[in-house]
Amino acid sequence: MMAGCNRALIVSVSSFYPGVQLSARPGAERDTRILHRALHTRGYRTRILTDPDAQDIYTAFHKESKQVTDGCFIGVISSHGEEGVVFGADGRPVQLSKIYSYFSGPNMAGKNKLFLIQACRGHLLDDGVEVEADSVGCEDEGLSEYSSVPINTVVMHATAPGYAAFMNWAGSIFLQTFCKLLNDGGTDLEVTCLLTRISYHIAHHFSARGGNLQGKKEMPCFISRLTREFYPFRDHQKNRGFRLSATELLDESYSTRKNSIS
Repeated sequence: MMAGCNRALIVSVSSFYPGVQLSARPGAERDTRILHRALHTRGYRTRILTDPDAQDIYTAFHKESKQVTDGCFIGVISSHGEEGVVFGADGRPVQLSKIYSYFSGPNMAGKNKLFLIQACRGHLLDDGVEVEADSVGCEDEGLSEYSSVPINTVVMHATAPGYAAFMNWAGSIFLQTFCKLLNDGGTDLEVTCLLTRISYHIAHHFSARGGNLQGKKEMPCFISRLTREFYPFRDHQKNRGFRLSATELLDESYSTRKNSIS
């Protein structure tokens, strides 16, 4: 085991067991590849868990919470979901509050934690409204989740409570914007500034395409329990050996493709 390194776990569910009434999510595979590249080249020892059942997801995060970590852990979950839960490949719910609770123990108490959740939180569709640029918190709807988030942890959701998140075959606007901003200089930003820029970019530059989703919006939001400034990527220069950047992948995929509910 590599000691003294930052760590990341990407949990990606793109296909569900036969008989489970949840649609396939082929774009999750592309998100995973781009995320792995973005995190690995910035010094994170990154583990990928593909199409796990609910118990496998719990087990993987519990195991990660016990690992030796330098200063930061990043957890990414991409699946179908409802408010407070995501679904394993077996269709069983995974309580996000339980995942967060694993990281409140003494092994992770002094570490910074960042969770990115690409999943629906309901079935509402966002028509888009004019808001202040700094209105990115989850406010009252997130109070119950806030109480389950450990100290020195930030959780960012692809969408607001009660709303759907979008994905097409080429991936999700949320996770690919995260990677795009890292490639565009976001590595020098304090984490809440980075996440605010993600929210701004998606709120002002993304609209869904196709059918009854045409023109619908997505508004990410985050919950922070940080007690100090947190720079998850500043100390690692990106590997310049990759010629195809996350920015190029995002620009190609979202120019013409229709979207669906995540």
